[in-house]
Amino acid sequence: MEQSVPLELTPARKRVLADEVADVLRAAILDGRLSPEQQIREKQVADMMQVSRGPVREALTRLEREGLVYKIRNRGTFVARLSLEDVEEVYTLRRALELLAVECFVKNATPDDIAKLEGVIEQISQYIVRGITPKEAADLDIQFHETLVRGAGHQRLLETWLNLREQVRILLLSRNVADGDFRDLLVGSHRDLLDALRDRDGERAASLLAEHTDMAYTRLLKTYDGDHRG
Repeated sequence: MEQSVPLELTPARKRVLADEVADVLRAAILDGRLSPEQQIREKQVADMMQVSRGPVREALTRLEREGLVYKIRNRGTFVARLSLEDVEEVYTLRRALELLAVECFVKNATPDDIAKLEGVIEQISQYIVRGITPKEAADLDIQFHETLVRGAGHQRLLETWLNLREQVRILLLSRNVADGDFRDLLVGSHRDLLDALRDRDGERAASLLAEHTDMAYTRLLKTYDGDHRG
């Protein structure tokens, strides 16, 4: 007798649909189609994507965990703009995680890990020649650092960094939009870091990584001029 399809497959399908909704909304936030403080209405999203409100609600919960949206009771869900306190927390945590990643990378990375970093830098160079956008620069910057963290061979470090990734992406995009000098710095700063990693020079790589993240943070703060803590 033929067995029926197990019931547990149904929620798995819902999770896949929620993934798709989350991907679409995340992209709209990161490329600016959804602006900071703009409200995201479940019904409108569901109608536009031709899905029920359940996957939209699940997707918004996921984006809230990533720090891309926030919810106000009885008012709805809104696109987040990280506060100064948020920026400082993301920056300091990212810096600490990636310094640990550098320490582990110089010990554990394979030639293939080095080659992947080289490939990202080559892609950045090609994009700059044809004209790189702030979003493309932020995406490739994230790709380089994710490759670094993956090459560290530290699973819990990777999981923690991935939870922070989309907030870091927002900070990088804001920094790039505010100051076009990212085009002049993008290749050189990553190339220097790669050279130190290739040489297994942990001390130099850590110094360059700290300088790299500190520079991005300092430029990002310009976008918060006039903002107040609280």
